[in-house]
Amino acid sequence: MRARTPLAAAIAASVLSLTLTACGQDGDASSSEGATVGIAMPTKVSQRWIDDGNNMVDELKQYGYESTLKYADNDPKTQVAQVEKMISDGVDALVIASVDGHSLTDVLQKAAAADIAVIAYDRLILDSPDVDYYASFDNAQVGELQATYITEHLGLVNGTAKGPLTIELFAGSPDDNNARFFWDGAMEVLKPYIADKELVVKSGETEYEKATTLRWDGATAQKRMTKLLRSYTDGRVDAVLSPYDGMSIGIINALKKQGYGTGAKPLPVVTGQDAEIPSVKSIIEGEQSQTVYKDTRDLALVAASMLNAVLHHRKPMINDTTSYDNGKKVVPAYLIKPVSVDKDNYKDVLIDSGYIDAKDLK
Repeated sequence: MRARTPLAAAIAASVLSLTLTACGQDGDASSSEGATVGIAMPTKVSQRWIDDGNNMVDELKQYGYESTLKYADNDPKTQVAQVEKMISDGVDALVIASVDGHSLTDVLQKAAAADIAVIAYDRLILDSPDVDYYASFDNAQVGELQATYITEHLGLVNGTAKGPLTIELFAGSPDDNNARFFWDGAMEVLKPYIADKELVVKSGETEYEKATTLRWDGATAQKRMTKLLRSYTDGRVDAVLSPYDGMSIGIINALKKQGYGTGAKPLPVVTGQDAEIPSVKSIIEGEQSQTVYKDTRDLALVAASMLNAVLHHRKPMINDTTSYDNGKKVVPAYLIKPVSVDKDNYKDVLIDSGYIDAKDLK
């Protein structure tokens, strides 16, 4: 069991204050008794989303709330139907990690008409005024951490690099608002080096639209990496900006099929995100270089605290009121800080915190 983090302590204090206030006002303390929360998650393909769903159920249970948890198999229509069913079943609130951020406008109008609170979970829901709050990580910082790792480990920061060096760029799914934040955060760091030709994108594919990877799919990333490597008739690729672990594994598979991963031709620096077990194993084995750890236990803690406040007719704890414009409104958010992880610190960050069991990395 992990020690209480500063975030957990802050939320606990907020909840205690809320409870004391509510107990002093008739009706408020019991207004959410027996509440049911619908939890809509995008997919079971990634272990992180399975963990997110289970964490949300557990956190809500601590408040005495029942949950209905559904996974959409990465199909926007399935998710819309699942949310519609939750609304018709009379849930009191919704937590939604969207498959497609643009697809939920109509169904959330029904939620608003039924006075059902909506929390966007990790992925911002777009084109809807009917999103109350957003719980996520500092998504721009995720990209910054990935790009900074690349520039530091290529020797560009301290001036020891023997360049020009080469890089290829990948972005996430175009229907996920986070993908753009990851990309912009990374490019803020990388663009000066590309402009000075210290870093060269040999394929020429430097635009976000060219780099996106629908549904964050590893096989799609592997196919694109294979195509990009045709640009390297001479020389080698020195780094790959990958925004997500599942894509990183596909990228590494493509590189290995082209002879990378040997003493004569080592793998490039390859980034990632989510600290998924296959990628952590890959980092330990010296293949993937880095991942960005986002403690989804903290994310569930934040989202559950938000809902508890809303169901008690109180304002939840937030720390960002300007960054996340969904096209219809700026959604108030609580953003958690991510952490860069590599072979040097994975034990301290992932195992000692209890996020990953050491036996799962054998």
